[in-house]
Amino acid sequence: MTERRPASLAEVDLGQRLDKRRYHERKDALKQRLRALQLAYWSQDRAAVLVFEGWDAAGKGGTIRRLAAQLDPRGFAVWSVGAPNGDELRQHYLQRFWTRLPEDREIAAFDRSWYGRVLVERVEQLTAPADWRRAYQEINAFEALLTADGTRVVKLFMHISLEEQKRRLQARLEDPLKHWKLAPEDFRNLELRDAYAAAIDDMLAQTSTADSPWHLIAAEDKRFGRIAALEAVAEALAEGVDLTPQPVDPAIRDLARRLL
Repeated sequence: MTERRPASLAEVDLGQRLDKRRYHERKDALKQRLRALQLAYWSQDRAAVLVFEGWDAAGKGGTIRRLAAQLDPRGFAVWSVGAPNGDELRQHYLQRFWTRLPEDREIAAFDRSWYGRVLVERVEQLTAPADWRRAYQEINAFEALLTADGTRVVKLFMHISLEEQKRRLQARLEDPLKHWKLAPEDFRNLELRDAYAAAIDDMLAQTSTADSPWHLIAAEDKRFGRIAALEAVAEALAEGVDLTPQPVDPAIRDLARRLL
């Protein structure tokens, strides 16, 4: 029987933990699997989009760093998404993401994404209600275009409690090497958490589709969250994909046999 995924933030079990030994065991197993997946996507001219959303300080960046460490950078790109600039504000909000989509043989990770339309723009009242409500349908159509064209779309939301979020933000304040991660909105958003939670649950309900479902990741424990996120990525990328390594081209083998 397929395990039912949480459909809302309230259903996520934040008590899940992973000790150091099990963390390293599962991380080591993931290394080879992720490398085999990238090789399969390369050899089969496939492409994938990984969407990382989550609370501030929930571990999106740390998870992406650990994913990038296992992949060849020639076929992996990371896009950190902030507020749109002046030119982008004059365009359709999806325009700036079209230009960053992966080509065949590439995997692209988005650290925040087009879902800003129905999250920050909704909560901060930067977009009219009629526009962000229409965006659910637009986003579903956008992702349907990608999946119909053969691009795998994997979406993760990393969830932590308010108490854990405050603890992590405080830790960043006390670590000079992490000050660059802090922004005024990280703290202002604490007061808007209930509004964001409502927007997140609406996003999950409206945009979790059969071809690109949301994966809710319990990230209260950093080790558990990282492994759960990477395993979700690996499972989704592997679905329906032949991971058997491709044989060496006979012409290359003949040349090697003659010259080596």
